[in-house]
Amino acid sequence: MSNEVREIAGDVVAMMQSQLQSLQNRVEELEAENAKLSAQLSKCCCHKTEKMHNGSDVKCFNSSVASQRKNNGDDKTRKKKASERIPGYNLEIMTHHSKRYVALKVMYFGKRFYGFASEAQMDPTVESEIFKALEKTRLLVGDKKESLYSRCGRTDKGVSAVGQVIALYLRSNLKEADANDQTSGELISGTRTEGEIDYVRVLNRVLPNDIRILGWSPVSIDFNARFSCLAREYTYFFWRGNLNLPDMENAGKKFIGEHDFRNFCKMDAANVHNYRRRVTLFEISSSNMRFEGNQLCVIKVKGSAFLWHQVRCMVAVLFMIGQGVESIAVIDALLDTEKTPRKPQYAMAPEIPLVLQSCDFEDVNFICSSDSGQALCIHLENECQAYQLQSAIFHEALLSCLPLANGKSLLNEGTIKKVASHVPLLSRPTEPSYEERCAKLNSRR
Repeated sequence: MSNEVREIAGDVVAMMQSQLQSLQNRVEELEAENAKLSAQLSKCCCHKTEKMHNGSDVKCFNSSVASQRKNNGDDKTRKKKASERIPGYNLEIMTHHSKRYVALKVMYFGKRFYGFASEAQMDPTVESEIFKALEKTRLLVGDKKESLYSRCGRTDKGVSAVGQVIALYLRSNLKEADANDQTSGELISGTRTEGEIDYVRVLNRVLPNDIRILGWSPVSIDFNARFSCLAREYTYFFWRGNLNLPDMENAGKKFIGEHDFRNFCKMDAANVHNYRRRVTLFEISSSNMRFEGNQLCVIKVKGSAFLWHQVRCMVAVLFMIGQGVESIAVIDALLDTEKTPRKPQYAMAPEIPLVLQSCDFEDVNFICSSDSGQALCIHLENECQAYQLQSAIFHEALLSCLPLANGKSLLNEGTIKKVASHVPLLSRPTEPSYEERCAKLNSRR
């Protein structure tokens, strides 16, 4: 009975996770469709705006708005005034400020955030903090949907990034004159940057210390931070300890190429039907950082796209191989979905050491002014020193908890906890297969 209850509980959890991911994927699909439609609409709106600015249409438009305000009741008037106070909704600002489509390169330390995206209604998120800064600096020229907002990746709770990329319309200082030598709120095209707003400096002044804009780039209207991305690179930091790095690296090389990674992710059968992904790079290297003789190492993995929790699942299995409790051959077995159609149950690697390192695009070159770059370096150096001070304090506390006797640490003199025996991955209980999940979803429809 206990196994049946455990399996039912596992199915319920998997179903809830699948539904959540289903909603998230649907949101992204709608965002992509909205981006295409808004791109077409913006071209039409530009022509209408120019026409209004060329003559008496402006006066007619303003007078009609004024008369409508008089005819509306008090409640409607209050609502309209309230909406106009929201950044991006003021009609005069919308029609008189130029805008341009911009990509921003974002860095954040993810420990205190509930992930990057704000759809889950958990706060704080990196995305919500960025939009607060955009509103505070009056850089938005519309709401989130009107700005054609897109993001490259949706990192989970606790995950950091030094190369996240977002794209949206932002207010511009540049002006493009019409035939009557008048300016209007039209779209600034091209790659001109001289005289433009220093987006890096303006935003970094109001963002929290654990979020920074590293650069910006003008991009074309058909650019989408998610779908235009050619490759993504992740890094995962870990302490070497007694791990066998050569075995881990030999096992990791098996990930290179195109494979079905359904046994190395959280499966979302409702929305994801193709689990084949291409990994182009896998490396393990050692850094110069050490603590009490232990060396900090990093795993680097690159591919065109990744599945939900794919990197953390890959790292978790590599750690088992590095500990010597699993053989390198287990990678081949898990990648062979005909031989292993159901994913064994195992815990993912922790989220804090995972970093979205970079996102690659064609013909997108991020820029940062010298003043903003210098301020950015000073800020990051101060943050590094602050965390090193915290590390020193914790280290002192550690030494205080470990009194020395005859030059020998008392750490190992107490009762040693018995390490739980390892159950081989291929002998563990398994999750439902993709086909079983699909059958269960179809039975509910």
